[in-house]
Amino acid sequence: MTGMTRAAIVRATVSDEPLSVEEHAKSVEHAAAGAVVTFAGVVRDHDHGRSVRELEYVGHPTAGDVVAGVVADVVGRFAGVRAVAVSHRVGRLAIGDVALAVAVSAEHRAEGFAVCSELVDEVKRRLPVWKRQVFGDGSDEWVNCP
Repeated sequence: MTGMTRAAIVRATVSDEPLSVEEHAKSVEHAAAGAVVTFAGVVRDHDHGRSVRELEYVGHPTAGDVVAGVVADVVGRFAGVRAVAVSHRVGRLAIGDVALAVAVSAEHRAEGFAVCSELVDEVKRRLPVWKRQVFGDGSDEWVNCP
């Protein structure tokens, strides 16, 4: 079955719990899907030439609702998407921790990649979550603050 089948939104959350991209991928499996596309936004050890020790994400109380709205908006624009799971983490994260997990199952890889990419871009653009970077020298900086 193809066309505008309504995608299942399995998860659209903001959480202080560790995120597993593999768990997200497993949750979107669907018999009609020929592709499962995932994305892991991982905390890296540098930013603009400076060593980063850790990050802290602080979310607005509406952040969970915003993620749900972003997911609904994006999947509504694509045909062939079967299921989607998106989570953004808040709190203190170490180098290597997953800050954003996205999984999309779709009938074909093209729409799977397109939806996954659009979800990442829109979550980063619209989510009211602010990031504090702690640098190797102990100094810190808030990023993406209004």
